[in-house]
Amino acid sequence: MKNTAAKILLVEDSHSVAVVYQEYLNERGYQVTHVDTGKAALEAIETDIPNAILLDLQLPDMNGKLILEDVVARALPTAVVVITAHGSVDIAVEIMQAGALDFIEKPFTADRLFVTLDNALKRQDLEEVVDLLRRNHFHGFVGASLPMQSVYQIISSASTSKATVFITGESGTGKEVCAQAIHDESPRRNKAFIALNCAAIPRELMESEIFGHVKGAFTGAVTAREGAAARSDGGTLFLDEVCEMNLELQSKLLRFIQTASFQKVGGSKLQEVDVRFICATNKNPMEEVKAGRFREDLYYRLHVIPINLPALRNREEDILLIARYFLTRYSTEENKGFVRFSPETEALLLDYQWPGNVRQLQNVIRNIVVLSDCDTVTTSMLPSPLDQLVATTGGNFPDHPGTTGNPTNAREAAVQSAPIRPLWQIEKQAIEQAIEQCDGNIPKAAALLNISPSTIYRKRQHWENQLPSL
Repeated sequence: MKNTAAKILLVEDSHSVAVVYQEYLNERGYQVTHVDTGKAALEAIETDIPNAILLDLQLPDMNGKLILEDVVARALPTAVVVITAHGSVDIAVEIMQAGALDFIEKPFTADRLFVTLDNALKRQDLEEVVDLLRRNHFHGFVGASLPMQSVYQIISSASTSKATVFITGESGTGKEVCAQAIHDESPRRNKAFIALNCAAIPRELMESEIFGHVKGAFTGAVTAREGAAARSDGGTLFLDEVCEMNLELQSKLLRFIQTASFQKVGGSKLQEVDVRFICATNKNPMEEVKAGRFREDLYYRLHVIPINLPALRNREEDILLIARYFLTRYSTEENKGFVRFSPETEALLLDYQWPGNVRQLQNVIRNIVVLSDCDTVTTSMLPSPLDQLVATTGGNFPDHPGTTGNPTNAREAAVQSAPIRPLWQIEKQAIEQAIEQCDGNIPKAAALLNISPSTIYRKRQHWENQLPSL
């Protein structure tokens, strides 16, 4: 984002002063919204979160610090720069500690305003990037891998818009979790989130589920019923497995999206609503269009902001993170004593391809916790089909990858023939051998070495930057 395209909320009760500030900002291309009360500022933030807020502390209805505290408490991605004629060192320290990124005292020049605002926006951008890279949980998601960081960023960016989102991904990757996250991040978060699975509802009832029906519209319609369209007014309507919808209903859905209005089944009254649409499918939507099963015009109407959720096998560094999360969660729910996985179990979890993705991993961990109870999950507790993977390995997992034959004889031979080397060299060799044996899979190598992947990454960086090669 270029700072000169940023949205600025100016909170200033003096109209004449606000006009001057607006002229300054408009000259630089900022998108400026002006409000003159604290209440109006809070309402504006709720409707559309700005990139930065220029905040006067002395407002007619409240102290501007309350607005700052609201922004900080909700962790909103906006830079707050406080402007006041009552500046002092004590006030500056207080508001910076409260969460403001900078402080500017009236009167000030246009250049001073630009420098302060530009620096605050750049710092806000940097903090968002750093925060994003540290995330291993985001709403209902668990994952710290780069593919998931990209998904989190798209969700954050798309949430402030009303644009339709089209989510794709295999079954079990978390498409409804994604839709819920978009809603929860959006200004519509306090309104309804309505989810419909187009594959789970009989086709003859689907139209009624979406649009509702009047009494007597069809056999069994003994009372009138509100559909998802009306119930999601002001909020979000999520249509899961949208490619399963029949072509006739697709036509009506397209008209609904285009006009923001609909009729109940059997009714004649047109009803207008304000709905944000999110849809999802586990199929390739373009293939469905080519096959004539999905309308091309509907596809392009829905496919405004695409989000593709990666398969779990493509984010393998998240597998153990997710597994440990569910182990802790279900152990607490079931009052069990599990606290860890054995290294052999972790290696198997990393080696498995997870065709059912996160949902399958979640079910595996729940199965283990419900049927067993101790402090460590061993390979013998793994349910089908992972138990077949245990059988193919024969349960043989070397303590240190790369060693073969009789451990005792190997150790004696090493003591007799090998010179004493610095410990870091031995450690480096063991880690590199483990990574090579695991075909470059660092999380799997870490599991077999009984250390965390981050330890390997940190040590490799240290060796590359500071230590000589072997």
